[in-house]
Amino acid sequence: MTYTTVLVHAESNPQAAERLTLAAQIARKFDASLLGVGVEMVDWMGLSDPYGMVAAEWVALAREQVDKDLATAEALFRSHAGAARHEWLALSEAPAPALSRTARRADLIVAGCAPLDDTAPLRTADAAELILQSGRPVLVAPPGAVDLRAERVLVAWKDSREARRATADALPFLKRAEEVVVMEVCDAEGVYDAEQRTLEVARHLQGHGVTARPRVKVAEAARAGVELNIEAEAIGADLIVSGAYGHSRLQEWVLGGVTRDFLRRPERFVLFSH
Repeated sequence: MTYTTVLVHAESNPQAAERLTLAAQIARKFDASLLGVGVEMVDWMGLSDPYGMVAAEWVALAREQVDKDLATAEALFRSHAGAARHEWLALSEAPAPALSRTARRADLIVAGCAPLDDTAPLRTADAAELILQSGRPVLVAPPGAVDLRAERVLVAWKDSREARRATADALPFLKRAEEVVVMEVCDAEGVYDAEQRTLEVARHLQGHGVTARPRVKVAEAARAGVELNIEAEAIGADLIVSGAYGHSRLQEWVLGGVTRDFLRRPERFVLFSH
């Protein structure tokens, strides 16, 4: 298993350049094709007057601005793609749904960790929405990070469908790593079961040629994200592999505690699967 196509959202905002640099690096690492998607749409509500009318000249100007933004995004994408094989796709739609649908062409999505300046849902894709809707692994980077070495990787284990999916989706990274730690955070009563689970996962990964070992930490559930980051720091891991837990309620994404912490305050790269 490997990644053959890496998808990245290319924006006109220069702050998105870090994401493009990272995506191109990963594409080269796996000899994959890089799919850059520029996606933005006209804010129809912003064009309406108090009576709900939209002037034709406003529409023309707004569409012209979207076209300019997409052209700028394409230029930025191509300049950062470098030697990676790449393809460009421009869409005039809401970003997150369009990227989630386009992900049927990709094996991995590289996403931004936090909103960029002057963002809106019609210009910028929310990472949580991509993770929960795309059906593909999503790599989220901490601010300013463009070099993912993934020589040491921490698998955040929880005996769930999402964690199993994430571990399988991360195999291309895990097989290249020098060391992989499968870690579960549990209460004192659950240590024996957690030790058995993490040992089984480590042995499964070893069957794939991955150098993996188990690790169990006793702590309160609220500290799970903190403990995972502490262990990642201790082993020198710049990548955490994690299942993503969440659902949509009343047009808002409700996320699990660790998922929310990793998205809001990412200290290192996180590969999520839902």
